[in-house]
Amino acid sequence: MTLKIGMIGTGWFSRKHADILSKMDGVQIQAICGTSKEKAADMAADNEGANGYDQYVEMLDAEELDAVYVVTPPMVRGEIELELIGRGIPFLIEKPLGIEDKIPAKVLERMYESSLITSVGYHFRYSDSVQHLKENLNSQTLGMVLGKWMGEMPMVGWWRDQEKSGGQFIEQTTHIVDLLRYVCGEVEEVYAMYGNQVQHNKHDNVTVPDIGTVSLRLQNGVVANLSNTCVLPSGMGDVGLKLYTDKGILDWQVDKLEIDQEGIKTAYKDTDNPYIRENEAFIHAVRTGDTSQIRSDYSDAYLTHKVTYAALESARSGVPVKLKK
Repeated sequence: MTLKIGMIGTGWFSRKHADILSKMDGVQIQAICGTSKEKAADMAADNEGANGYDQYVEMLDAEELDAVYVVTPPMVRGEIELELIGRGIPFLIEKPLGIEDKIPAKVLERMYESSLITSVGYHFRYSDSVQHLKENLNSQTLGMVLGKWMGEMPMVGWWRDQEKSGGQFIEQTTHIVDLLRYVCGEVEEVYAMYGNQVQHNKHDNVTVPDIGTVSLRLQNGVVANLSNTCVLPSGMGDVGLKLYTDKGILDWQVDKLEIDQEGIKTAYKDTDNPYIRENEAFIHAVRTGDTSQIRSDYSDAYLTHKVTYAALESARSGVPVKLKK
């Protein structure tokens, strides 16, 4: 049986997913929805047999879709997910789940009324290096963690607008928050400090902080600090998670893991594409009903979102925020 897939969004990441799906046996990109019919038609032209739309409800009414990918900016969230839930259509949605908490919480509440298959784009969970990291931690006692997402400011208007992107910690550094949860445990308290040093002087309409550091206390007693900035020049970046244990240091970077334990150094390099694994896990679930390969569904991703939004609340109030269990 050929699975018919719909895509909402026509940007670079939508095309990345579509390219992966187009190489899978028994998968057809059936429909694409963009902010204009021209954008949808342009992307549809690269996917033989796909139809273009500029209204997602029209697309869902016209097509019999087995699943939908939601790859839109975070401010365009809520109504799409609720429509898909109401129609019982499985979906894979890119992070973050939103720019605040009200909409994701409402979506999650509706999710509890169904057994709908969902996946959220925390692709690092599917990498070999992260799995090695989890396995190595099983035999160690973790003390503290330092994480970072240091880079440039994306040159798209919505990203620099706090009301549209939620800011760097919600939109980008969420990947590091998610890895912290996935590898180390759940967060119980967050204290954040954000600031503006560079980008508001260089570009118009910049309302997102361009520096920030967040201290987190985990339920198991581990203390972590995750910092980010978007002030670096184009092409520069420094992303990773470093863990300090009673046996040594585990240093995870985007495509590798380096371990230094009692003078013995080992390294693991990713060989498979985690984006492909992420898509394969979702398509397998849609085809078979077996969700065991999906490493981040909507309910789990919501816990990551709660942490990132708590950091924003803390930065605004100047006091720590405790998360409800």
